[in-house]
Formats: sequence, C-alpha cells, structure tokens
Amino acid sequence: MTTSIKDVARLAGVSVATVSRALGNGPVSAALKARVEAAIAASGYRPNLSARRLRSQHSGTIGLIVSDIRNPFFTAVSRAVEDVAYRAGMRVILCNTDENPDKEAMYLRLMQEERVSGVIFSATRAGVDALDVAGLGFPVVMIDRAGAAARCDAVLLDNRTAAAQLVEHLLERGYRRIGGLFGNTSSTGAERHAGFAEAMERAGLPAAARFAAPSAEAAQAAVATWLAEADAPEALVASNGLLLLGAVKAVRAAGVVVPGQLALAGFDNDSWTELADPGMTVIAQPVDEIGRVAMEMLLERLRQPERPLRKVVLSGRLLARGSSREKG
Repeated sequence: MTTSIKDVARLAGVSVATVSRALGNGPVSAALKARVEAAIAASGYRPNLSARRLRSQHSGTIGLIVSDIRNPFFTAVSRAVEDVAYRAGMRVILCNTDENPDKEAMYLRLMQEERVSGVIFSATRAGVDALDVAGLGFPVVMIDRAGAAARCDAVLLDNRTAAAQLVEHLLERGYRRIGGLFGNTSSTGAERHAGFAEAMERAGLPAAARFAAPSAEAAQAAVATWLAEADAPEALVASNGLLLLGAVKAVRAAGVVVPGQLALAGFDNDSWTELADPGMTVIAQPVDEIGRVAMEMLLERLRQPERPLRKVVLSGRLLARGSSREKG
C-alpha cells in the first residue's frame, strides 16, 4: 500500500501543512522536524520531489558548475561547498564542463529545469561573456573566474599579485630569463599572465609567455617544444596545478635537471607538489575558504535578494621549495 503525506502527519501527530513545511525546509521547530522525520522513516514515505518543485519557487538544491573536476583545486572547492550546503539542509548538483562553453550553457539550462535555488559557477571567458544572470531566474556566485563580478557575487584569488609574487621570488634567487605558461580559456589565466608581465616589466626584462589548454597533456607538449628552442627559459612559472604537472613531465622526459637547468614555480598546493623531488614552489590557494565563502554568499543572497553585490578577493600564500633554489 502506498504511504501518503497524510499517513506521515497522522503518525507524527501534526498537520499535513507542518509535514510539508518540514520537508521543504520551512519554519518549523527542530523538535517538530525530528518528529516528522521519524514518522517518515517509520512509514516508508517517499516525497515526490518533482511535484514539490513545481509547487514551489525553489528546490532546496544548488548547482555547482566547475571547469574541470580532475583539477584538485575544483575537487577541494567542491568539498567545501558541499560541507556548507549540507549544514544548511541543501543538496548539491555537481556538473563538470571541461572548459567547454556549450556544456556550460547546457548545464545552466539544466539548473533552470531543476528549479535550483542558486548556482556556484566557474566559467570560461566565453561563458562569462554569454552569462545572463537576470534571465536565469536564480542567483549566481562566481568562483575563480572574475569576468562576471560586476553582475553577480564573486569569490576570487588576487591573481595578479600572486603571479607577481612568483616572479619576484625567482628574481630574488638570481633568475632573469623567466618564462610563463598560462591557461588559454579563463580570465584566471589572463589575470595571472598580466601579473607576470607587470612584474617582469618592472624588472626591465622581457615577459616570454606561452598559452595552452588547461591540461597536463597540453602543458607537457608546450613545454617540450619550448625547451628545444634556443631561447628556452631558465625558470618557468605555470599558472595552475595541471600546467605545472605537465611542465614537470616535460622536464623529466627531456632529462632537464630542476632547478640546476630549469627552475619551476606555479599555482596550487596539490599533494604531489610537495612529494615530487625536489619539491615544487607554489602559490597555495585558500581552497577551503573559497568554497565556504562562495556557499555562504549564496545563502546570504537567498535570504536577502536585494542586497548589494559583493566581490571577495582572497590572498594566496607562497610556499618556497627546492624547485626554485637560488641560482648556482
């Protein structure tokens, strides 16, 4: 026999309306919510989530759309978002776009169909340009990518300053022919390139740069080609963890000694960067804080839809390791 919401209400000794509010994160006391949940468990009732979404403006679900779930940065951010969402009684739909604007558009349509309460989004530059926040029907918080900060809330790293820190660190250790490898799909790569170029210009040095798809495979190919050229750098800055990993693979395949023949530095304190001999110098991003703040900002936006837009800019932390030891 099918169990109904009326059966749950009778078991819990409350009204159907109270059961409905408890299921929809409505204004009920913790004690009443516990009684309803116990009655649901005892009766075997399964709520019709689709029907409830159609009757309500929001689903109690948020969307998390990330650029590449293989990138440990996004894995860590996703975990932090989910932790805060869970404590708030909300579910998370995770989507991976592979830096593809078409997939971004598809997943945004899915979020509309699912009537999500809001979305946390890491977009490509093309996705940022096409983003119509007002037309989506739900609030958006951008993470890692800055382009849409004027139209929605955002949590970002101070990318220019962080990239300049890496350059200044290498300059202090005696390196002058410094190259930069940057992702070619996001505003993050562009901002880090700008910080790199500004720091090199201040030092009166040319800012040699290459751009690649943000994957270890693309980075490995780009660095392998660069190392074979006459103007190969003596130090290299990579703009994210996957590009740094690809650079390390290219260097090892070419038999280049780090840092004796090529110093390396990059972004993201992924676990392998400390373990890889001689240890990679990196900017550690506050990944937990990025995810936590983004989810908290989304919850604030849901509570206060008319509040002014906010942009939170966080700082990275330079971790100097053996890959950038002083030039001999």
